[in-house]
Formats: sequence, structure tokens, C-alpha cells
Amino acid sequence: MEETISLKELFQTLKKRLWLIGLITIIAAIISAVISFFVLTPIYQSQTQILVNQAKSDQQLYTGTEVQTNIQLINTYNQIITSPVILDTVREELNLDRSVAQLKEQIQVSSAKDSQVVDLTVQDESPHMAAKIANTTAEVFQSKISKLMNVDNVNILSKAEVGKDIAPVKPQPLLNIAIAIVVGLMIGVGVAFLLEYLDNTLKTEQDIEQILELPVIGVITNIKDVPKATVRQTEPIGRAQRTRGETFGS
Repeated sequence: MEETISLKELFQTLKKRLWLIGLITIIAAIISAVISFFVLTPIYQSQTQILVNQAKSDQQLYTGTEVQTNIQLINTYNQIITSPVILDTVREELNLDRSVAQLKEQIQVSSAKDSQVVDLTVQDESPHMAAKIANTTAEVFQSKISKLMNVDNVNILSKAEVGKDIAPVKPQPLLNIAIAIVVGLMIGVGVAFLLEYLDNTLKTEQDIEQILELPVIGVITNIKDVPKATVRQTEPIGRAQRTRGETFGS
């Protein structure tokens, strides 16, 4: 016989295990908050922009074909910026105690669609070091790209600067806590249904009819204990009756 679970039974299961779902959710949120505020290291971000194109004289104008060629070369420039030729020089100038591969992981190079502007973004534990790496990388690229690609017109549009009220880009405690709450709810609901599924005890007469497919002949109701106040009131009466009986017997 196939078992069917109604929507009412699902809500009853959630209601019965509501304390467990809430407990798991709260624990997940607390763990996420502790990790976000006290364990993870804050990471700061700094950005600079570079414009790369071919130099033109005052009498010459850019044609659509030349602009399109420069745009297609942007991907090549992006690869050159994060190449060992550039980053090894940056590492030496800043005297960084990290490898070129580790430095490359901190740098992200991107450009908007159909744009000759290259965005150079650096993330580091120190906001000042992030700005230094971004500016130094742009300067080294500007000095070496003319020999590598025969490009003699590289302009740094904006330098990376450290603001007064700079905030880390990660971790994001509020976002992490929100994700932890959602995950905690999912885990709590899953555990609630799992416990309900593993619970094979019979608690009501409906369980006997549905699971064992047997008719219920009778039900024994729970007999509540007599309140203590009632017992205390009857005790003097009993004693009085015994005393009166003894008097008559004598």
C-alpha cells in the first residue's frame, strides 16, 4: 500500500519540530557571525584604470578599423599585465614576500565591452598595500608595453587611492549570516522530516488503523490523579468517622 502524506501532516511535523528547526538556525547564524567577525581576515580592494592605444599625430584621426583593432588587443593586454614579466618587476620594486603566482591571484584585470579602458583591481589584507600594488603594476606595464607590443601611448586614467572610511570588500558578515540562516532552515527542516521518518512508534489510534490496518476496538483513556487538595480535605473526615466508629463500638 502506497503511503501518502497530506499537507496537514507536513505542517504538523514542522510544528512539532519547530524548536529543533529554530535551534539549528540560531546555531548556524551564530557560527557564521563568529567566523565572519573574528576568524576571517578582512580583504581590501583598490582599483586603477589604464587606456592603451596606438599613438597618433595631430593630423591623423582614429578610424573605426583602428579602434576595433585596439579593442581586440585588450585581451592580450590583460594577459600581459598579469604575466611574470610585469609581476616579477612589481614584486621586486615593492619587496613583496610572495611569489608571482600568489601576486597574480590578487590581481584581476577586466574591461568593459567595446572599451579600450582596462580596469586593474587588486585585493590585499592591507588597503595601502593594495593601492601600491595596483599603481606599481600600472606603471610597470606602462613602461614595458612599448617594447613588448610596440605600443607607445599608454595612459593611466586614475590612480588607486586609499580613502578615509575604506571598508573591506570581504568578508560580508550580514550576507554570510543571511546565507547561514537559509542553510540552517534547510538543514533544520531536513532533520525534522528525517526524525519523523525514523520514528516508527504508534502514538494514536489513527496510527494503528493506517499502519497496521487493524480496526480499533476500544481506547483506554488517561485517568488523571486526584488533586492533593482533595485528599487533604478528605483525611479529617475519615479520621472523624473512625473515631466515631470506635466510640460506638466501645
